[in-house]
Amino acid sequence: MDLPGSHYNTNVQVRKLEALAKRLPAAGTQPAATPKRRKPRRAKQLSDEQISELTAAYQAGSTVYDLAERFKISRKTVSSILHRTGVQIRGRLTAEQVDKAVQLYVSGQSLARIANKLGTTANTVRTRLFERGVRTRDRHGRER
Repeated sequence: MDLPGSHYNTNVQVRKLEALAKRLPAAGTQPAATPKRRKPRRAKQLSDEQISELTAAYQAGSTVYDLAERFKISRKTVSSILHRTGVQIRGRLTAEQVDKAVQLYVSGQSLARIANKLGTTANTVRTRLFERGVRTRDRHGRER
């Protein structure tokens, strides 16, 4: 015994198939050309002169973002070039600066005041102190 179900009346399926067939290209016609894909581009290579210009501009105060836009390269590429050429990145602290930050913090100075003295941000100082295992104080001066 065949129970009525979704396949009992096939009119709906036939109409859908007919509509689909109308959208298909006619027999003997050329298929539509597939869109051309862009080939991956090679990273832009800066000349030695451009690298010297980039490092000098950074040391003169330009930001990594400004230089990326100016030389039409990514921010990460600018940072990579600066690291490769041995330029001290602003906001980064040397081991000696971190030692000094630890001394100043233990003596009671705030993160903001230390950051101001070292030419970086309070968050950078806090991160370096945390890496050294220094327990930080809350806003009221109590140790956490």
